[in-house]
Amino acid sequence: MIFETLAGLIADQFAVDADSITMDTAFEGDLGADSVDIVELSMALEEAFDVAELGEEDLSGITTVGDLVKYLQSKLD
Repeated sequence: MIFETLAGLIADQFAVDADSITMDTAFEGDLGADSVDIVELSMALEEAFDVAELGEEDLSGITTVGDLVKYLQSKLD
């Protein structure tokens, strides 16, 4: 469920097909994300998953969609 929701958010924000997003999709390399994109995505994640604010230190180690799924799972457990 986390992946599906996340893929939808990413598809909307980056104007890509949700079906093209995999656990290995890299934010910078595959989606061309910059720091502003990441901040916007983190705000959408906070709302969609009802998690506390995602700090820069939390986001710094996240490079792929799979990393983000694992991070969110740890926050929601």
